[in-house]
Amino acid sequence: MIFFQACSPKTQSYHKQNKQIEKTADKKTQGNYTNYNAATYIERFKNIAISSMNKYGIPASITLAQAILESGTGNSDLAKYANNHFGIKCTSDWKGKGYYKDDDKKDDCFRVYNNPEESFKDHSEFLKRKRYAPLFELDKNDYQGWAYGLKQAGYATNPKYPQLLIGIIERYNLTQYDSPEGRYEKIKREDRVLADINKNIPKEASKEKTTNAPVLIEGNKYVVQTGDTLYNISKRFGLTVDDLMALNNLSDNHIKIGQSLIIKK
Repeated sequence: MIFFQACSPKTQSYHKQNKQIEKTADKKTQGNYTNYNAATYIERFKNIAISSMNKYGIPASITLAQAILESGTGNSDLAKYANNHFGIKCTSDWKGKGYYKDDDKKDDCFRVYNNPEESFKDHSEFLKRKRYAPLFELDKNDYQGWAYGLKQAGYATNPKYPQLLIGIIERYNLTQYDSPEGRYEKIKREDRVLADINKNIPKEASKEKTTNAPVLIEGNKYVVQTGDTLYNISKRFGLTVDDLMALNNLSDNHIKIGQSLIIKK
């Protein structure tokens, strides 16, 4: 005897969100997704990894190895549909869309980007947190220090994460994209990045907390979340407050959590 359990409305909305994101990606690419191998993936993204290294001090080899590991060499659904190459999850400061898949828990929310380059840039910004600060004091070609430091700082739960990164780096000779820096350049770069990290510290309590991304219902409705106002919702979806009020026949700017608002003309 087989019993079927209906999906909860929340799960259904997550699946609907995923389908919409996949449909948008299919339309944008016309279904022609690049099937990467290690060589073509590295060639495609090495320059942005080098640029990030020179700006922030993250070894290019580490950035590429993390991307290869987290994205299945760019071929995972998360990379293909959400352009998310580092498995970065939605946090409370994330205002974009979410793609849902089981990870540490069921239906974890992952960030959706417009293109892979946004994902690589966000990866660098994501690491500018207090718990990763000691890593930016390492030499920018110290890939082993970064690999072990990322695990120690809590980037990944896999106990073999450092060895996995180091194995990828050495297998594909990714250290060829790393470069040392002089003592003076290192001090300047450290001061700049650590100053940014210190500015972020007061906001980190909310940033570190994972959450669900805004959920669209049937493609044209947004569910009001905690902290939303008509103003920030209108800016998020390219409308004016007056547009939003007219679309939803609102007589004032009062909205409540869980309310569905039409966000497309």
